[in-house]
Amino acid sequence: MTIDRAELADFLRRSRERLRPQDVGLPVGPRRRTPGLRREEVAQLAGMSADYYIRLEQARGPQPSPEMLAALARALRLSADERDHLHLLAGRRPPAGRTSGDHVSPGLLHLLDQLPATPVQVISDLGDVLVQNAMARTLLGGVCEVSEHGRNVVWRWFTDPGQRAAYPADEHGYYSRLHVADLRAAVGRRAGDTAATRLVERLREASEEFGALWELHEVAVRRASRMRVLHPLIGPVDLDCQVLLAPEGDQRVVLYTPPAGSDAAERLALLKVVGTGQFTTTG
Repeated sequence: MTIDRAELADFLRRSRERLRPQDVGLPVGPRRRTPGLRREEVAQLAGMSADYYIRLEQARGPQPSPEMLAALARALRLSADERDHLHLLAGRRPPAGRTSGDHVSPGLLHLLDQLPATPVQVISDLGDVLVQNAMARTLLGGVCEVSEHGRNVVWRWFTDPGQRAAYPADEHGYYSRLHVADLRAAVGRRAGDTAATRLVERLREASEEFGALWELHEVAVRRASRMRVLHPLIGPVDLDCQVLLAPEGDQRVVLYTPPAGSDAAERLALLKVVGTGQFTTTG
């Protein structure tokens, strides 16, 4: 695996700009002309020369060692997801494990069948809906298997205006950033993967919003969240989205469960009785 100097430089710069001096125990000092830390401050925190770090941000430095990457991750206060992404960009990814691709194991299919009252679906790390149980289709609607990205929740979110009508307008920005940051992490893990590359290229061509968010280089694997679905049959329903990773890591089992103390359980029970409706989801 080779280093991606341009992407590494961009990620380092964006990460540095998001930090404030007080976040890392440095004095604020006089007014700064640019946001975030100075390059020299990052180098100091990481225990490296300023010239070395500057060359990394200019996409002309050598491939950092694992030890150097660990020091940079600490200096930039990176999360676990961001730290892994940094290593991948620097060409230090460990040997890739076995992946499932589009094949959903019999065990996962059995799990879906055992939860008839809970909406559950299996989604790839790139956002492709691979399988849904009946309750998920009732609540969230089916997916299109004909068009190239018809079953991809990220593609539909950024290219289908009707997709967003199912969610409160003041939460659209949140969902957009959530999708892009999660996709960033997946693309980093899939370095050189043609499907991942094509999906990002088409999204950047189709959506200015996606392109702008992609440039922020935010990285965060989606593990749990809460969402409100504006369903045409049962009205607004709040759901906890619990994400379970399959052993291979390229598939997620997403369960949509009622928050404690809410009326979501009663609404889901009602939905199971009244039947299906044409609806879409963010995933």
